[in-house]
Amino acid sequence: MLMPKRVKRRKQFRGSMAGKALRGNTLAYGEYGLVATEPCWIKSNQIEAARIALTRYIKRGGKVWIKIFPDKPITAKPAETRMGSGKGTVEYWVAVVKPGRVLFELAGVPEDVAKEALRLAMHKLPCKCKIVSRADLEGGDNNDKN
Repeated sequence: MLMPKRVKRRKQFRGSMAGKALRGNTLAYGEYGLVATEPCWIKSNQIEAARIALTRYIKRGGKVWIKIFPDKPITAKPAETRMGSGKGTVEYWVAVVKPGRVLFELAGVPEDVAKEALRLAMHKLPCKCKIVSRADLEGGDNNDKN
């Protein structure tokens, strides 16, 4: 599973997921991408499951970029534990995702293969997503201006 090699602090506050993604909201590398449409925490094992679904469908052809990384520790206390006695231990790691964030990018495969692979990966994730392509984004921008 993905997790940081080392962190400055072992435990973090829960934080806020308000607003839209300001960074990582454009296709930087690939031709096709998976964009989150709602805020969520994505666990490291969910990212891995989506990656495996993606690479299996494209039969290890093309290139896949994972644009998110789980760097937030989530703690939990054991069941049937009394209140107090501090914060729980780190159970898993999540990536904080805001709407508009590109999660995965894909290049080097035909459009129909890419869309189906991204659709399969989408089902492994806990948030609603949409599939975008570089041609759609560039074409959409030009049409809006005219």
